[in-house]
Amino acid sequence: MLRRLVLTAAASAAASAAVLGALAPAAFAGPSDRASAGPVAVPDLPLPQPTLPPLTAPSDQFTVTVAGSGTAAADGTFKLTCGPAGGTHPRARAACDRLAELSGEGQDPFAPVAPDALCTMQHGGDATARITGTWHGHRVNASFSRKNGCEIARWRTLEPVLPSARL
Repeated sequence: MLRRLVLTAAASAAASAAVLGALAPAAFAGPSDRASAGPVAVPDLPLPQPTLPPLTAPSDQFTVTVAGSGTAAADGTFKLTCGPAGGTHPRARAACDRLAELSGEGQDPFAPVAPDALCTMQHGGDATARITGTWHGHRVNASFSRKNGCEIARWRTLEPVLPSARL
């Protein structure tokens, strides 16, 4: 990131020097010279594009509540922040990495199972979870269970944000 800032500054300095070099002869010419010199051509240089995210970008913040996972340490309410990773979540870095991976794949990890989905009728245990907060500037209020094959797959997709659940 520092290298990008240095390169952007260097490109800006080069563009400024080119413009000043083109304008300098006209700026120091006398009144009679300016009239005969005509318009000054300014080189058509590309402007550097900003590459940094806005400094005020909010971080992703969640409250994750888990019950009935089969592991006492995994049950409870945890805070999770991403950008940077932190909070009381036991695997904050891995959880944030997983959310970033799903985002990079264009997935919404908090989307419910489609109402017309055909799901296997299997029971994956009594684990339940609720995630509330903000993700990419959007409010999140999602519930999870392991009541059928679709819900089990949805839960597993979100591990390690949600803990591995045992029967």
